[in-house]
Amino acid sequence: MKQIELICPAGSLPALKAAVESGADAVYMGFRDATNARNFPGLNFDEDGARKGIRYAHERGVKVLLALNTFPQPGSWEHWCKAVDQAASLGFDALIMADPGLMRYAARTHPGMRLHLSVQGSATSYEAINFYREQFGIQRAVLPRVLSFAQVRHLVTNTEVEIEVFGFGSLCVMVEGRCTLSSYVTGESPNTCGACSPAKAVRWEEDASGRRSRLNGVLIDSYGPGESAGYPVLCKGRFQVNGRVDYAIEEPTSLSLLDHLPELLQAGVTALKVEGRQRSPAYVRQVTRVMRQALDACLADPENYRPDGEWVAQLDRVAEGTTHTLGALDRAWQ
Repeated sequence: MKQIELICPAGSLPALKAAVESGADAVYMGFRDATNARNFPGLNFDEDGARKGIRYAHERGVKVLLALNTFPQPGSWEHWCKAVDQAASLGFDALIMADPGLMRYAARTHPGMRLHLSVQGSATSYEAINFYREQFGIQRAVLPRVLSFAQVRHLVTNTEVEIEVFGFGSLCVMVEGRCTLSSYVTGESPNTCGACSPAKAVRWEEDASGRRSRLNGVLIDSYGPGESAGYPVLCKGRFQVNGRVDYAIEEPTSLSLLDHLPELLQAGVTALKVEGRQRSPAYVRQVTRVMRQALDACLADPENYRPDGEWVAQLDRVAEGTTHTLGALDRAWQ
């Protein structure tokens, strides 16, 4: 069985340093614009910050990956191409990409650059992944969070491309790269502007009865006094359906594969990704430490691996809804 790389989020330089110091094998970041799918104010890197982050990580033997995983439009094509050129000059270890046209540009212009297929590329079959390998030379694919363990195993055995799966973080019930919910409400697609809920469309209201969140004027959720409130995204809002108010599409919870690391090893998964570039450096440090300890324990003795109860408790404390799930990975009928 191969080693599994631990890939951790770096939404800022402090978060990057926390991941590196806590045992990440690689970190992933984005530029401070719409070329990446976590385009929030205060996040991401300008050229100087990216250079500092790469130097810090490389000096400690940690790889740095760049997410260029949104889809350029005809009027913005040159900006995305310049981002590819900038990434090549800065010395990133790989580009995480979704748009086929941009992949072709990267493969032709910078043939030595390693390319990873982003989860935004929505590749859920080995046929799709092999197509990207044949056409653009991708070396790794990040799987959307809609596949079962059986489907992941089947996919790994039918491609030479390295496979990366999400191991912990916010769960998305959509096939990433195909979601149109946000664009329905805000008029801006996360696939082009880089945010499920653009900050300019988010409004909070608060009075004696509690707090309310709105997205472009649409009421997403209401919270009682003292009730914790998450960042408003349409798929995780509470709505009235058939006279009952509840989470209509997805209840806030985090995906956690802590219990299933031996299965991932056995399947031949290459990398385990932690979601959360929008989260704090403290979150990154805590999750990276737990996942590093768990992976090391699993690699040392996979047959007798059991997750430590404190690891589970630490992850649940930073999980959405303070709970975790296997999501689509666990389908008994498969």
